[in-house]
Amino acid sequence: MKTTRHNKILELINKYPITTQEELIEYLRADGYDVTQSTVSRDIKQLRLTKTLLPDGKYRYQASPSSDKGAKNNFKSLFASSVISIERALNIVVIKTFSGMAQAACAALDMMSFEMVVGTLAGDDTIFVVCKDEKNAELCADTFNDYLN
Repeated sequence: MKTTRHNKILELINKYPITTQEELIEYLRADGYDVTQSTVSRDIKQLRLTKTLLPDGKYRYQASPSSDKGAKNNFKSLFASSVISIERALNIVVIKTFSGMAQAACAALDMMSFEMVVGTLAGDDTIFVVCKDEKNAELCADTFNDYLN
């Protein structure tokens, strides 16, 4: 439940310019999560979310660019708990996830800034990872499969 909620929080902060815990709580409740302020506060701390200044002078939550080791561990955990399968088709890696998990897993993948990845696209339960070429796609698929084990 906690991992699913964390994934939803990452998805929401990437989709909306959420500026307060109260806003985050409203979005979570609208998606069926019965959360309290203290739960969301703990989630923010565990996810290491930070606030970034927007051009209008407001602050919004975002996933912090933590240390490489911490970011990799968070990515591995999120990825492993979200992904069902990984397949490669030419220079594209297709990642199937549990329903509703693709956007959060994709956001975490994007934060990792894999050099072999040109771009990503996430739906509800599928992520397309476009790689530079077939060789990079094979390396990418192998790397992602390693995260599942």
